[in-house]
Amino acid sequence: MLRKESTQKDFFDSYVYERLLPKKHLLLDIKEQIDFSFVDEEVKPFYSDNTCGRPAFAPAIIFKMLFLEYQYNLSDYGVVEQVKTNILFRYFVGLGISDDTPDDTTLVKFRQRLGEAGFKKLFDKIVKQANQKDLIKGKLKVLDATHIQADAALQGAVNLLRGGRRMVVNKVLKTDPYQAQQLKEKFVTNERTFTKPSEDEITQELAMTRDFIKETKNKFNPDTEELIELLETALNQQQRKANDPNHKEPDEIASSSDKDARYGHKSDKKKFLGYKAHISLDEESGIVTSARTIIGNRNEGAHEEVKQLLEEDKDKGIKQEAVTADSLYDSYENRNRIHAQQMRAFIPSRTRNRKKRPYLENFIYDPQKDTLICPQGYSPISKTNQEQGTLYIFSTTKCRNCPSIHKCPKPNNDRVRIFVSNDYRLKLVDNIPDRKEALIKRKSIERKFGQTKKWHGLARARYRQRWRVAIQTLMTFSVVNIKRIVTLSPPASEYALCRGGFG
Repeated sequence: MLRKESTQKDFFDSYVYERLLPKKHLLLDIKEQIDFSFVDEEVKPFYSDNTCGRPAFAPAIIFKMLFLEYQYNLSDYGVVEQVKTNILFRYFVGLGISDDTPDDTTLVKFRQRLGEAGFKKLFDKIVKQANQKDLIKGKLKVLDATHIQADAALQGAVNLLRGGRRMVVNKVLKTDPYQAQQLKEKFVTNERTFTKPSEDEITQELAMTRDFIKETKNKFNPDTEELIELLETALNQQQRKANDPNHKEPDEIASSSDKDARYGHKSDKKKFLGYKAHISLDEESGIVTSARTIIGNRNEGAHEEVKQLLEEDKDKGIKQEAVTADSLYDSYENRNRIHAQQMRAFIPSRTRNRKKRPYLENFIYDPQKDTLICPQGYSPISKTNQEQGTLYIFSTTKCRNCPSIHKCPKPNNDRVRIFVSNDYRLKLVDNIPDRKEALIKRKSIERKFGQTKKWHGLARARYRQRWRVAIQTLMTFSVVNIKRIVTLSPPASEYALCRGGFG
């Protein structure tokens, strides 16, 4: 059963808050301008209707405590202590002076209860408030992702397998202490190697892990079996790498403590272990309209990832005139998807074909007539549709006397023939003056990432496993969105406690 957030004024609370609260503060602006009542409504499906037992704290109170946690980069315990002792924090979350304060365990259970799906609903409601205030202008959408370092140390083959066996044994310990002790004595060591292991050490660890799996597989509860299957997958991957030093696993398990963390690359030479926050940003307002968390080895520019973000924005009723992203998003599928939603795709080429064929940048594509227009204003006399694109054939007479013929590909019998791929044809559609400005504005998303990493702790995962990191991502961007909404909204009138009490 849910407890309602109190809206009743208490004389003592009003007296204290009126005299101790600052006249101006960001949290007061947020409390004045953001309606948090949506939280209680959205989380109802995650709570039981059973009226027995002590009522839970109002979800809006818990959510606002989490807001403070991510706003000031605090821990669960840290934000609880602040709410107990900081009068401004206490007023912001809606607690009276004598009210009980939720403890850190309550925050943990709230995250577990809502999961990624619940926090996504809350994030979407905040975006909806921004849209209702007409803050999302609908001109330019920016797509990009930033890496999140996992809360796990880099592990070589030896430490990975040792850690995996240790985790299985610790799981068995909860249900069968005797069996766990037998396994521990035979297979578990707390030693870690900090130097590159020899081939003999790796071979020994592979053999021991193989024997461990034979002795434990299909003997315990499903949770334990899941860990054993994960260990077996890691064993097979490390075995293939041992057999072929040049072998690269596309989905290599990299940590025994965080099963979802994967190796990704910030550049060709720099790699990281963790996740990526993939977002859609309204460039003019600076509001993040959609946010997803993917594992580190996923390509954020892949068609399915882009499709997901575009569909999420569409479901929220958000539509921009154009989409911009870096060259990682350069593909025919992405451009086609963006155009299908009646938006332009301002995405730079991943390859350098434009340097090999610079003349194409001087041609104009007319999508209405499906024709190519040369710099002199001439259209082709015929065209041939092919599987990968279209061959445009220009007039012999016009090309022979053209003063710019030297800028075109070598004519065949004084006739210029130009092949344009399906992908490049879509690029020509978007080759308008606004494109250059959009590619410059694209960099604004880097400031947003810098803000979340420097001030809100998004550089490193607070938790382990993807769904928990997804909650961190959603809460972080909920915080920056709320602050942005307050910044863009008209100034609120001077605060008066009589308008809403402390609730």
